[in-house]
Amino acid sequence: MQNPFSQMSELKKMRDQAMQIQRQLQAEEVEVEKNGVKILITGDQKLKTLETHGKSDEDIKEAVNEAIKKSQEVAAKKLSQMQGGLSGLLGRGS
Repeated sequence: MQNPFSQMSELKKMRDQAMQIQRQLQAEEVEVEKNGVKILITGDQKLKTLETHGKSDEDIKEAVNEAIKKSQEVAAKKLSQMQGGLSGLLGRGS
């Protein structure tokens, strides 16, 4: 039987690594300019600026950010459904 504290330590280490990657992604920026549309987005998928033909468009930017957020929530829900499989891997399953 494995030591449950070593498993907790490994999970904390993985969580810390994930948080570090998240911070790094927040600092990254990608800029795309195509057909008169200019977009600046962060590595963690937050739309920073949206310009169409030289004009900022906050309404579209907010709508796109909301759509991205909702898609991330759907992905998180799907991943949480896999949690039972993860528990089995950690020896907590039946």
